[in-house]
Amino acid sequence: MQSFQAYNMSFTAGGLFIRESVDLANLFLSLGDWKAVKGQAHRENLIQSRTASSSERICREICFRLEELTDEEIRLLTDGTLQEQQQILWVAICRRHRFIYEFAIEVIREKYLQMNLDLLQEDYDAFFNAKAEWHDELEKLTESTRTKTRTVVFRMLREADILTKSHTINPVMLTLQVARAIGSHSPDDLKVFPLSDTDIRELLQ
Repeated sequence: MQSFQAYNMSFTAGGLFIRESVDLANLFLSLGDWKAVKGQAHRENLIQSRTASSSERICREICFRLEELTDEEIRLLTDGTLQEQQQILWVAICRRHRFIYEFAIEVIREKYLQMNLDLLQEDYDAFFNAKAEWHDELEKLTESTRTKTRTVVFRMLREADILTKSHTINPVMLTLQVARAIGSHSPDDLKVFPLSDTDIRELLQ
């Protein structure tokens, strides 16, 4: 019996999609409507994936992520530095996918606070198995899909510069603009980064 709201595991479409996300965010600032954004992105082939169905799937996933952002965060995504774009997109992914949100806080941040900076595949698998005890949708995933979720999460972490290529957790330096944009919407969302409570309080002062 499933005890909690089901996880959305649609993030296997790919990684952070920085270029595509910035393009779609700029389009949204022009059109002001996500349905219109999807339509124009399809007509102009903005995603440029291998197939039309793949492009549509990726576009839909990116738009769902970006819809999680405030107007201030969207503008930081379009006008900010690469570092700021990475950080805003990581927050968008975490808000969209509660499984990743919880992994970021319960595993990555906890390891960082304990000064244990090596993120292993076994850490992900242990987290996945613990959540699967309460979530039937995880239990039902095939082994190949489960492996793909791990691969994509680790890829996102590297692309967001939270994880090195050697799977070491990076101390994240948030800009004040990013910290305050996220904090004004939901201070708890800052915990998806490897930051201590003291770091967060100082950023929000």
